[in-house]
Amino acid sequence: MEHWEYLKPDGFRFVWDDALFPPGLDTFLIASAPELKAHTRICDLGSGAGLLSMILFQRQPDIYITGLEILPEAVKLANQCAEENQLTDRFHTIQADIRDINSRDLWGGPPFCPPFDLAVSNPPYYPASGRALSKDEKKRVARAEYAGNLSDFIRAAAKILRVGGKFCLVHKPERLTDLLCRLREHDLEPKRLRCVCRDSYAAPSLILLEARRGGKPGILIDRPLILYQPDGSPTSEFNQIYFREDIKKPYNRG
Repeated sequence: MEHWEYLKPDGFRFVWDDALFPPGLDTFLIASAPELKAHTRICDLGSGAGLLSMILFQRQPDIYITGLEILPEAVKLANQCAEENQLTDRFHTIQADIRDINSRDLWGGPPFCPPFDLAVSNPPYYPASGRALSKDEKKRVARAEYAGNLSDFIRAAAKILRVGGKFCLVHKPERLTDLLCRLREHDLEPKRLRCVCRDSYAAPSLILLEARRGGKPGILIDRPLILYQPDGSPTSEFNQIYFREDIKKPYNRG
């Protein structure tokens, strides 16, 4: 069953289906991470039904996004979402395996083709074996590395980004070493790391990482993103991520 929802009152609409992986916190978190400027050309690797892309449009409408998604059901929903929000001239999703990113027949014309200014991804977190996962094939693909592992996503980002372009992704803290090593192997220099914690006492549950193609060594460790205050209420920044408060300016890294 399809579900259509608004990101905020009078904002863009997104769609999700019970048969696919449902919307999650991690998608909203990674969408809040990159700095977005007008006319930025973005590729969403493993884009699902387009939620991450729609959040980026809600933050900065004057951008261009190409989604790459392997599941045809999700591609159909994402392109319906582009039509619903009158974004077909700026948002297009292609059915593709990120492992075949060099295919000549994959890309359309500008602005929906490499090189991109920014790549974003909420990739599968877990190896394809060694963990109890959903029996549903579509949900397994979203959650585990059945249709591309961490190296595949990083390799794809490196191939489609311009020199100086950025790659932002969300992942689990226990994969941090893998992330840093794989990024450098593909000339994507880790530049910014931020841990996501439920509260000020909790260990990180997710990490947000930004890398730059051809960047110089040196990484900035941001203050943690805290989701809940001591009384259990959401923090102001968490509210902003979910558009419960107006986002007046990007997160200040200073």
